[in-house]
Amino acid sequence: MTHRALTALLVTSVLLLIAAAGCTATTDEKNEPVAPADEAYARGLAAYGAADYRVAEERFTEAYTLYTDAGDTDKALKARNAIFRANRTYMEYPFDRSAAEAAMRERVPWIADAAIAEWLDTRAQTIVSENETLYFYDVAGNYLYAHPAEIQKQNERGVDFDYLGRFAWAEDQPEGIGPYVNPVRYVGVERLEIPHEALPSTGILKIWLPLPVETDAQRNVTVTNLSAPDYIVAGPFTTGSIGYVYYEVPAGAVNGDLVITADIAFTSYEQNFEDIDPALVGEYNTSDPEYLLYTKSERNIELTDAVRAKAREIVGNETNPHLQAQMIYYHIIETYPYSHVPHGSIDAREPKAAESTYMFETGHGDCGTQSTLFSAFCRSLGIPARTLGGYQMIMAETPGGHFWSEYYLPGYGWVPNDVTVAEAADWVAIPEEKRTAFKDYYATNLDSARLVIQKNIDAPMDPALPDDAAIFRCVRQSPAIVSDTADYDIDLFCMGCFGISLEAVD
Repeated sequence: MTHRALTALLVTSVLLLIAAAGCTATTDEKNEPVAPADEAYARGLAAYGAADYRVAEERFTEAYTLYTDAGDTDKALKARNAIFRANRTYMEYPFDRSAAEAAMRERVPWIADAAIAEWLDTRAQTIVSENETLYFYDVAGNYLYAHPAEIQKQNERGVDFDYLGRFAWAEDQPEGIGPYVNPVRYVGVERLEIPHEALPSTGILKIWLPLPVETDAQRNVTVTNLSAPDYIVAGPFTTGSIGYVYYEVPAGAVNGDLVITADIAFTSYEQNFEDIDPALVGEYNTSDPEYLLYTKSERNIELTDAVRAKAREIVGNETNPHLQAQMIYYHIIETYPYSHVPHGSIDAREPKAAESTYMFETGHGDCGTQSTLFSAFCRSLGIPARTLGGYQMIMAETPGGHFWSEYYLPGYGWVPNDVTVAEAADWVAIPEEKRTAFKDYYATNLDSARLVIQKNIDAPMDPALPDDAAIFRCVRQSPAIVSDTADYDIDLFCMGCFGISLEAVD
């Protein structure tokens, strides 16, 4: 039986149980009374399985209230987490059809009605809840990304692409002295500030605070002046696959706002791999643990039969791993235009969809989905690949969350690329030779304007994030926060309570 068929059978069984019971006298299979809270929770599961996400949220809310009133804290927590997941599933889809049309006309004043209809009917990201089609919040912006000539009209003024291209077009690029060159020392401060009124009055706040991690291109990482040292349970960790420090803060011990800060510093190197000779690429040790790790399917880099078949189609008869990876890089730029995507929904929705699979199946993706799909294609061909996460300062002085990719070549090491930054060259009117040079640079090189937090999108932490908690799992640019006593989605709320300031000092 397929997963969908099994899900449908389970949903049907729950619905039949509820329908047979009516609204007042509910019994289980042993003819014993079912508590109203359990019934409400079962109705929530049934509604979620039927893609009635807003109704599911309401039913789970009923169950949470009833469990709380009854003093059943374990079931109340389970219902509360279900509320959050149901909400996250649809929250990024605020528009009905008329609102989506209005959003497109406002953002693209010259757009024709036929173009709006074509986009909404065939290309826009949607979700169906209660049999109503809902549209993604940036439905208009994504139309522009998919039509470079249109977005160029809006970027005619105010876009300093010379600044963005300062690495790719540098006249004094080093030759033969790579791959790690032109170091830049960054210093800065991380700050998490949760308002006092947003804190639960009881319980423990579990906080995984992101930190810089040592890589081949990011060295001499230091973390000092960490706040609240008495509440640090693990870390700080700045080596391994991800950087973080883990706190457990008693809510009752916080007077006023909860403020956690860390002074950070690191040296970032520009990466220069443009002189790779395919003939000198060595053989993989396919029994090496790292090879096995970065060629397997993971939560957000998923290897499916369809992905494997497409990767083979992209590379054709080419067998050299470097040339294969380059073919994949340009294929993604040409075939999968950048767009904002509903990461919260992708992460929360059941059954789970990997970031890479979402882009492969829908054609929509931003830096996270583009780079995970690159990694999935490479891994499916036996090329170790990973998706790094952190911040970039290539587009502005202020750090912005970002993902990019690396693939491993014996004899050379981890070769970087950035499909998303490369594609930005299509959003402005520049000479074609400069656009090509920009894309070619980011095929095997990377600027130094980076802060790396995780070497792979699915990098594990210890202690691990709880399986049943509503947490945005793939991204650690902001802290993961878990509270069993908060009555609102504190992890989601606190994404807006965290920031990083950085300054290049040499």
